[in-house]
Amino acid sequence: MKQGWKEIELSYFVNDFIVPQRDKPKVFDGDVPWCRIEDFNGIYLSDTKTNQYVNQKTIKEMGLKVYPVNTLIVSCSADLGKCAIIKRPLVTNQTFIGLVPSENVDSKFLYYYMSSIAKKLNEMASGATIKYLSKKKFQELVVCFPPLREQQRIVAILDECFAALEKAKANAEQNLKNAKELFESYLQGVFESGNYGNLEFGEICELVGGSQPSKEQFIYEPLEGYIRLIQVRDYRTEKFITYIPKSSAKRFCNKDDIMIGRYGPPIFGIFKGLEGAYNVALIKAIVNESLCDKDYFYWFLKNTKLREFVEQSSKRAVGQDGIRKELLEKYPVPLPSIAEQQTIVHQLDTLRAETQKLEAVYQQKLADLEELKKSILQKAFAGELTDSLN
Repeated sequence: MKQGWKEIELSYFVNDFIVPQRDKPKVFDGDVPWCRIEDFNGIYLSDTKTNQYVNQKTIKEMGLKVYPVNTLIVSCSADLGKCAIIKRPLVTNQTFIGLVPSENVDSKFLYYYMSSIAKKLNEMASGATIKYLSKKKFQELVVCFPPLREQQRIVAILDECFAALEKAKANAEQNLKNAKELFESYLQGVFESGNYGNLEFGEICELVGGSQPSKEQFIYEPLEGYIRLIQVRDYRTEKFITYIPKSSAKRFCNKDDIMIGRYGPPIFGIFKGLEGAYNVALIKAIVNESLCDKDYFYWFLKNTKLREFVEQSSKRAVGQDGIRKELLEKYPVPLPSIAEQQTIVHQLDTLRAETQKLEAVYQQKLADLEELKKSILQKAFAGELTDSLN
């Protein structure tokens, strides 16, 4: 242990561990923010994104715990370890614990420390389905902290480092956004700038909706006599693969079929790449390939102007937004010759490949910055950060 640092239970550095009660207020008509995990964004927290505020009468009647200013609120369940320093009195539900700093600790130092040990907190938590870290375990957490002046010195160094990292992160995120927008802009221009004749969407493409088998037939491991049920979410994640009896399947898609998300939000997702029986939330686009190259039509479906039309025309006063097939089938499709369509596809494929390379570079840059941040925090709480400056 580094000289001058104290290894002791967290309760030495915390005057009070505030655990809220479980109930959520039914009325929000006051001036004390009711905060949720979604409101945590950065070091400090002073307001709610949901505009939910509790009055003093409700606080008193329900026995709500009000966190004092400068308390470090830490999530002890969902997103375990996520935390923020509060800048005004507020209330939360039981998924948080409030750590009121003592005179022995800098609140920002405590924030950085808790941010650095999310993995450890998860290991300490208990619960089979929903993990929870109790007040007692927070109190007994053994930490190794330097004297207050050294804490403040470390905080100043971390502030400077992370400000530089945030600037680099913002630049990488902007470059990533620019790479995506470059392709989107080019794609949009392809279907607006050409002097082509038009055919109606319905003349080129038949839209075939899926079918919805009973959930009682669902299984979640492959089995002979079963087929994969393709749902919109399957194009985004492999976590929920579902199978149904082949005898119950009515609509089928191959990997190269163009599939459209029928409902929202977000509506009108355009997908390819999966094989199986598709459900009612998907529509298969069957292209008349004597009139239109299939890949050309795929790119046309992904252009912004068409998506905006579908979003606007699908709005319903009541019920779930969904594609209005009768309106979509009337939409004009710019249609050059098949040969020119194929040239356009080649250009789009080439540009997309290049922009994906750029996106991968910036995604990796963002990942590297996150790893660097973790490394800096690790050095800080091992006493190595200030050593390197002495």
